Amino acid sequence: SNKKIALVVGGLGLNARITERAINQLPAEVTLSFVPYADNLQGWINRARASGHEVLIEIPMEPFDFPDNDTGPQTLLAAGNADENQRRLEYLLSRASGYFGVVNYLGGKFAANASASAAFMHSLKARGLGFIGDGSYANLGNVAHNNGVKSVNADRSIDQRPSAADINAQLGALEALAGQKGYALGFGVAYSVTI
Repeated sequence: SNKKIALVVGGLGLNARITERAINQLPAEVTLSFVPYADNLQGWINRARASGHEVLIEIPMEPFDFPDNDTGPQTLLAAGNADENQRRLEYLLSRASGYFGVVNYLGGKFAANASASAAFMHSLKARGLGFIGDGSYANLGNVAHNNGVKSVNADRSIDQRPSAADINAQLGALEALAGQKGYALGFGVAYSVTI
């Protein structure tokens, strides 16, 4: 049976040691997702691609508990001025090149705002970028689809409990899911144990 499993590991670029391990130790088939605020972001992306990894960039979106949960100065805001959100997105996307798409970083409140999320997807479509949802907010995938953006939502987080036993169990569940529907996408974070 021809089943495909895709894995994305996100949160890369802030911790140099972990980022190096992800680039060098994970198989090329694992897609690596980088934080736009990372120092030397382009250098990391270049190294990841030279090692055969496809690359995503994370777009911080307003969570329900913002600003207590601070996603940074360029966060896309649910009730934000459309021009300001557009300016923030352009800044984030201009931090580097070489990524094929973007992934949400948090964003519960942003995802719940139909006009803000539609404007965001419209911008991605204009640039030919894809959207990968981390699995938290299925409606972002629907908005992407409605705006003609190639997108997929992660089927499960593999390391919500970052222990080796748990991650192995989640990878097994991902494999079972791929057996049922032909493919599955797992999303993990740049913890040592995940890598």
